[in-house]
Amino acid sequence: MASPTPKTDLPTSLASLGLHATSATLDDFLARATKGQWPSRQILEELVRVETDARAQKSLHRRLLRSRIGTFKTLADFDWNWPKKIDRALIERALTLDFVRDGRNLILVGANGLGKTLLAKAIAHHAVLAGHSVIFRTAAELLADVQATDSPQLRRRKLAKYTRPRLLCLDEVGYLSFDDQAADLLYGVLNPRYEASRSTLVTTNLAFKDWPSIFPNATSLVTLIDRLTHHADVTLITGQSYRVRESELEAAARQNSRASRPA
Repeated sequence: MASPTPKTDLPTSLASLGLHATSATLDDFLARATKGQWPSRQILEELVRVETDARAQKSLHRRLLRSRIGTFKTLADFDWNWPKKIDRALIERALTLDFVRDGRNLILVGANGLGKTLLAKAIAHHAVLAGHSVIFRTAAELLADVQATDSPQLRRRKLAKYTRPRLLCLDEVGYLSFDDQAADLLYGVLNPRYEASRSTLVTTNLAFKDWPSIFPNATSLVTLIDRLTHHADVTLITGQSYRVRESELEAAARQNSRASRPA
């Protein structure tokens, strides 16, 4: 007598075909199809929808991890009225990612504590949600990563890592000084991006005329700034630091609390 044909492990078979979302929710999927009396075409359409949505979510998760944007306050927490000067129209236009689509750069210049990083992270997050590849690093992190090897081949691969993404966010340029090779390494990142019309977003607390103080004796600095500012929107944010304001408010609150306590 012929041996019985083994039952197919349907979830495993679906997973082997790459249909992982359907495999993981198979019982629920079949229950909904049965209850709704779906015709064959609707079953296939729903299967495609489930898999497409799941893959889009996985892709978004991977892009967010690779970007290393990290946590940040939302724009709802940004007080547009606090800076003495800010081009709100330009920032809001940047949030539509028009500069990314056009291959332009965006440079936010302003003193510490005025929300440049918050704005940059919000724009970077919008870009990830829109499907763009994004890397967010401070200038110190990027340069330390590239300088961490003496192997020319590995260094080229690291430079290429920062050249490829559709949007590179370079935060806190000017907060630390670097050695005389740093500008050349940064030029090695920004020049290929310039030639490929890939967008770079920079936040800095120093005007470009002061950049020689952070990149001393750098022969490539003038060319680096030229590449960065050509086809770029440069906007200045001025005012008192948010952090100073928050410290003053906290100090006032503590003083009021002490004053209200009974003797």
